[in-house]
Amino acid sequence: MQEILDVIVIGGGQSGLACGYYLRRHKLNFLLLDKEEKCGGAWLHAWDSLTLFSPAEHSSLPGWLMPKSENLFPSKQEVINYLCQYEKRYELPIERSVTVENITSENKVFKVYTKKGIYFSKAIIAAAGTWNNPFIPKIKGIDTFKGIQIHSAHYKNAEQFRNLNVLVIGEGNSGAQIVAEVSKVTSVKWSTRKPPQYLPDEVDGFYLFNVATAKYNAEKEGKPFNAANYDLGNIVMVPPVQEARSRGALISSGSFESMNENGVIWSDGSKEDFDAIIWCTGFGYATSFLKNIVLTDERGIIKTEESKATELPGLWLAGYGSWTGYASATLIGINRNAKQTCNEITDYLQKN
Repeated sequence: MQEILDVIVIGGGQSGLACGYYLRRHKLNFLLLDKEEKCGGAWLHAWDSLTLFSPAEHSSLPGWLMPKSENLFPSKQEVINYLCQYEKRYELPIERSVTVENITSENKVFKVYTKKGIYFSKAIIAAAGTWNNPFIPKIKGIDTFKGIQIHSAHYKNAEQFRNLNVLVIGEGNSGAQIVAEVSKVTSVKWSTRKPPQYLPDEVDGFYLFNVATAKYNAEKEGKPFNAANYDLGNIVMVPPVQEARSRGALISSGSFESMNENGVIWSDGSKEDFDAIIWCTGFGYATSFLKNIVLTDERGIIKTEESKATELPGLWLAGYGSWTGYASATLIGINRNAKQTCNEITDYLQKN
């Protein structure tokens, strides 16, 4: 029988690397399985101009500060470079181009099934994030539309939409940033279910992390929490969004009721034709490989106590955002999530 590892981490992006850092410190026998062909995690698939929301000094994984950027916020390539250097720095054991298809559990041993074979471990950390599970709502008539439809997960840059009539859907950060970029090269309308809400210009991702931390601590202590006007779901005013605001590009046309082969039918009943639609409607959670050992809902969420699965001993989930730990889907926020997860796993292994 193949060696039974202490821990298998599923995912080699920022969350998996942070967990690897702490597993290494605990001197556990572990392995990261990553479906990507090379280092960089989900950032490999991000659109070309995407940046972090925070300066480099506030965007680091545990143990090693991200090198300073020439820009206010590090670029996509700078983040990828950092992640690649990070795993080399800490000599993290990673096998790539390994897609986990299924997991079973018997007698406190997990069998992880992949196209490259079966792996065995005493504990599992699911850290596959969200990028592989883009969400598009089931809108009436969506299948009849004959134009281009893509999710923001597959958007690369504005050039592919030059001279097209484009509709961007979604009132979050990705919607605002893609409207800002595409509106420079063509005609764009922005559809949102509610009026977009913006954070003050001086508020960046590090501030949001501190708000999330304050909320986390208050709830742990049973105290009331008031984040004033700083809603964590509001749009961060990164430079491209500020520039788009200055030229009047960030105007919402409201919501629409349904779609037809040429475009959409707005809430007032009027019809409008579009050549392309970009869905900036978020993501579910990439947890389908857990379906045979725990119950997941339609978004991929399972029952947890912070990052620990409540229905199955030996299973943890890291980096999935507020579901598994406040701000855990961010570079700085995964630190606390990963540290606590690995402490709990060490205790679990000692008792089992």
